[in-house]
Amino acid sequence: MDIETITLGRLAVAFIPMAAVLAIMAVWRCQVGRAFYATGRMLLQLLLIGYVLVYIFDSDSALAISGVLAVMVVAAGWIALNTTDLPKTALFPASLVSVLLGGGITMVVVTQGVLQLDPWYSPSVIIPLAGMIFAASMTNISLAIERLAAELENGRAFRKARDIAFRTSMIPVINSFFAVGLISLPGMMTGQILSGVSPLIAARYQIMVMCMIFGAAGLSTACFLVLIQRTEVFRQAAASTADVVPGSAGAP
Repeated sequence: MDIETITLGRLAVAFIPMAAVLAIMAVWRCQVGRAFYATGRMLLQLLLIGYVLVYIFDSDSALAISGVLAVMVVAAGWIALNTTDLPKTALFPASLVSVLLGGGITMVVVTQGVLQLDPWYSPSVIIPLAGMIFAASMTNISLAIERLAAELENGRAFRKARDIAFRTSMIPVINSFFAVGLISLPGMMTGQILSGVSPLIAARYQIMVMCMIFGAAGLSTACFLVLIQRTEVFRQAAASTADVVPGSAGAP
């Protein structure tokens, strides 16, 4: 089966359900301006990345691929902090390192251990996979920082708040494991089936992707929650709400 090119006119039809949601947001005053801004950025970013990827795929340069991956890591580390009102500049180093470590380790395992890419920088493979990996890391860190701040504001001990934040951030990923194949067919599997790949082969690739996302999300979030204890923003909170060790001074 050949993939049919979608004309711009037919692509515009896809915006009809989106326009309905934007109308509801406007009536209910639910940050419709932010939604419009996000939509504009989405369109611009996807159009730009389309042109950039055409150039990168043609160049087949390890340096160019490394540059793209670096931009993805930095962007993911910064955007992950959009859900918090805490100072981004203070938390950004921890977020950046967490995305780099958690996502980077997962990417190496998948590309070299599972797919055994040669060369390692094969752009048609490494860039889509890196996008999924770093996006998973970004989303999980975003959920974790929001929940952690909320729990600390409610007077939770830092260690307890950290555990709750980590557990909460993993809920969407774990739920997707329950739903895959029953409620939805994920993007990679759907794309491969549409392009004519055997569903059995597509299922193997999707299993790889699910493990990849789980690993990247969990490792990055755990790393982030450990690292932010060393930042000035959370150091005081961690010290003031530290769990009292039984048998120590001040313990009941």
